[in-house]
Order: sequence, then C-alpha cells, then structure tokens
Amino acid sequence: MTASSPAENVAGRLSDRIDTTVAHPARRYNYWLGGKDNFAADRESGEQIAALYPAIRTVARENRGFLQRAVRFLAGEAGIRQFLDIGTGIPSANNTHEVAQATAPESRVVYVDNDPMVLVHARALLASSPSGATAYLDADLRRPDEILADPDLRRTLDLSQPVALMLVAVAHFLDDDDRPYDLVTRLLDALPSGSYLAMTHVTMDFIPPEVAERMLAEVAAGRFRADGYPRSHADVARFFAGLDLVEPGIVPVSRWRPEVPEAQLPPLAETSIYGAVARLP
Repeated sequence: MTASSPAENVAGRLSDRIDTTVAHPARRYNYWLGGKDNFAADRESGEQIAALYPAIRTVARENRGFLQRAVRFLAGEAGIRQFLDIGTGIPSANNTHEVAQATAPESRVVYVDNDPMVLVHARALLASSPSGATAYLDADLRRPDEILADPDLRRTLDLSQPVALMLVAVAHFLDDDDRPYDLVTRLLDALPSGSYLAMTHVTMDFIPPEVAERMLAEVAAGRFRADGYPRSHADVARFFAGLDLVEPGIVPVSRWRPEVPEAQLPPLAETSIYGAVARLP
C-alpha cells in the first residue's frame, strides 16, 4: 500500500466536512452562475430564491463582473501586487489571481473560505503563474486574527506593503451580532497605507416593494430560510468610513466602471448588490 501525500490527506479531511444535505452560499452561487459544483440542497435553495427574485442569476453574473473589473483596476491603475480574497467561492473562470496575474504576473493572492468544498477545488485548480504565488486558507471572516496570523498568509503576503482586501459577496452573510464593521476594521487595521478594500454587498434598495414584502412574508412564515442580511446604501457606506472611495463610489455593481454602454446594463431592480473600491489613506 502506498502512503498518501500531505495534499491528499488535507483533501480527505476537507471532504469529510462537506455536508451535501445543507445548502451553502458558495455552492448556491456556483449553481446560479451555471456551474456544476453543487448538490441538490444547493439547487433547491437556489431555485427557492429565484422563485421569489427571478433576477438573482443576473445579480450573480454582475457581481462576478465587478470582481474582474475591480481586480483589473487594482493590478493595473492602482499598481497593487498583493490580494487577500476572503469568501473566495468555488473557482470559476477569471478568478482573482488569473485576472491580477494577466496584468502583473508577479501578483500574489491568498484565498480564504470556510467551505471545505471550495478549498478542495481551490487547491486543485487555482495554480499561480511561475513568478507569482497563491495560497488557500481554511478560515472564517468572523475570526480575522486567525486569518492574519496564518503562516501560509505570512509566507505569501508582505503585510508591510499594500494589499487589496477583497470582500466580494461575503459581508452580507454577517448579521449584526457578528459585529461586521469591527471585523472589517480589524482586517484593514492590519494593512498599510495605500492598501485597498473592494467589497460587494446585497441590498434591498432597488427591489420592488411588492417583491420585498413577499420575500419577508416567506421568511416570517418559515417557508424560506434567509442566510443573508441586506443592507442599505448608508449601512454599506459604514464599511468604507475613513477610506478614499474610488470613482464612481458605492454603486450597483453593474454601474461600477462598466465595460458596455449604459443602455446594455440591466435595470437596477435586477442588480440589487452594491460594489465599491476604496483606498486606505
């Protein structure tokens, strides 16, 4: 019998933690994007949400587009070479390191997620360019000190140099009891001047009132499990307090430096997620 490699042992331990009977946001997001790395519970949950808000797949696609445009800005115009991507999600096309390294091959990226399925896929699929580096942490945004102290992060990123903190479609899974603003502040406090925060966050600001009322009624009746916490523009702006927002500021993700004419953008009611990039002064 041959001995298992360390990587195989890690993959085995992570696989043992995958619960296919409970929907997970990363796998549900994968389903909305047309991926195949999801299970029946994820698809059922995804369809349940889509029945209440049919534009959810558009939201997912537009959120993904924001990630790619933001990373291109950060690696290009902003000159960032280090990225801390928390809430990575299951790898898809044009992941953070691929977009960054297409502009700057020496870019270094640390991915963080608490879904074991994400980590299994990440270690198998997210290979860095020869001149750059990637690392993958099994960690949770709710425990920022563990992320910052992780030896793999410290080996990959130099926290004395600017870092882009990527919190794309993850902060809205934190409820108020999680103290989300404190968690983000703790991460930003560990980064030097010239670093950036790139974030997206779901909102109900643009959802038609009748749709919002129906969603809230389904939650109240116990027919729909809400695992996200939409926030208003003012609430999202609190995450960026003291930072210098990059134009055009906090806007629906489809309106953040779009690459198509405005006439081709989806209606605001179909992009109920804010996006923004800001610089630490």
